[in-house]
Amino acid sequence: MSMLSKLRCITVDVTGTLIAYKGQLGDYYCMAAKSVGLPCPDYKRMHEGFKLAYKDMARTYPCFGHAAKMPNIVWWKTCVRDSFVRAGYDYDEETFEKIFRRIYASFGSSAPYSIFPDSQPFLRWVHEQGLKVGIVSNAEYRYQDVILPALSLNKGSEWDFGVFSGIEGIEKPDPRIYELALERAGNIAPEETLHIGDSMRKDYLPAKSVGMHALLLDRFKTPDAKEWSQSGAIVLPDLMAVKDWLTSENSTF
Repeated sequence: MSMLSKLRCITVDVTGTLIAYKGQLGDYYCMAAKSVGLPCPDYKRMHEGFKLAYKDMARTYPCFGHAAKMPNIVWWKTCVRDSFVRAGYDYDEETFEKIFRRIYASFGSSAPYSIFPDSQPFLRWVHEQGLKVGIVSNAEYRYQDVILPALSLNKGSEWDFGVFSGIEGIEKPDPRIYELALERAGNIAPEETLHIGDSMRKDYLPAKSVGMHALLLDRFKTPDAKEWSQSGAIVLPDLMAVKDWLTSENSTF
């Protein structure tokens, strides 16, 4: 008996699993600065500045400011300004506003993202098998409302329900986000649900902790994948490999 026959629902992570960033984040920040006539900031400093600023904002105002009732645009404006300051660029208010508007608009569209070619076929195939499909992502509301639809990952045809941290106020690796996903699926039992992601800490371990099955994708040949496998996790290169594995008579967790 294949593993597929034991499942009623599959949940999936988004970034690194269904979609990926095009290029480097610093590219978009630098293009925004150049668009208002400024010299191009240093890419490496910009990238490092963003990592530090994002980490600090996520710690101080988790889930994109959900608990603090901070508007999404305010959260990002604070993060982007701090990114530039940490990189050594402190622009005046008018200049920064122009830069920020371009960055915020870019990341609220499909422009910085690409969809993996197997994502839509896999999700539709799961639907054809009679299973529910859920999205579980540490993302803000624009993923649900704008970005995924713009990438042809539509609610109804590719997925049935979503749990997005910026909307719910819970984020991975908190196991409650997976419990909420099970509830959204119609209170499907965890042992009848599989979660697919690309992070041991945020996807695999918390999903397993609530009783769900889980496996990891290694699309980018990360050095961590060997350790994942050695710890007992099933690690596959892409979603077509997941499909083959799920329909194999020898598949088991």
